[in-house]
Amino acid sequence: MGPIGVFDSGYGGLTILDGIRQLMPQMDYVYLGDNARTPYGTRSFDIVYEFTLQAVKKLFEMGCPLVILGCNTASAKALRTIQQTYLPDNAPDRRVLGVIRPTAEVVGQLSNTMHIGVLATEGTIRSESYKLEIEKLYPGSTIVGQACPMWVPLVENNEFDKPGADYFVNDSLNKLLAKDPKIDTIILGCTHYPLLLDKIKKYCPSGITLVPQGKYIAKSLEDYFVRHPEMEARISKNGTCQYFTTESSTKFAESASIFLREQVMAERITL
Repeated sequence: MGPIGVFDSGYGGLTILDGIRQLMPQMDYVYLGDNARTPYGTRSFDIVYEFTLQAVKKLFEMGCPLVILGCNTASAKALRTIQQTYLPDNAPDRRVLGVIRPTAEVVGQLSNTMHIGVLATEGTIRSESYKLEIEKLYPGSTIVGQACPMWVPLVENNEFDKPGADYFVNDSLNKLLAKDPKIDTIILGCTHYPLLLDKIKKYCPSGITLVPQGKYIAKSLEDYFVRHPEMEARISKNGTCQYFTTESSTKFAESASIFLREQVMAERITL
């Protein structure tokens, strides 16, 4: 038995962890942030795969039977290759899950027009992972993406609630909606973006449903455990959570408190 591992290139995956812990507080968790090498959004597929696999291996070493890639870029650029080429031969009893498919699944329940907007990092938009996944689940839907290169820096520099963020949030929303005025549902396709939710709501036209990922990923994981009770039985349940970072533990703890609204202790490790 062991904890659920949650990995992200930085801090954004903490919003996924937070959602899962709120729904399943009895489980044990390990969070690993590769903060020393963030951001992943502009890196190549090969590098994102290499870095993500290193993190997955580390979480396996820590005893995690299940790892959640709480990072859209890693889910877009590394998940499938890890599932198809690494796990079968190297860790057939472990599982690695991502955040894109569970998010894509819920839009069919939320959208009336099936015109879906995606706000995400450049890497996630360029990968077209949401477009491919949603079209596979809901043929005939229209998916339009908009990269938001300034949004992650705004969050990580604690500027997400300052007046300076307004311009960048409004600008990206306007660009997205100009591409398709029929959009009625917008996926926040980066785990940092929930911290900008108040600003996004301020500039988003009424009648558009916003989809932050945390609660939907949590519900999807709960459903996964129902379908796979053998994996649920392997998760230890002491209600604990440990935090690890490849950067300064002090710096991580300061920034993590912004995402989690509570103080945390972290430990620095190398991958």
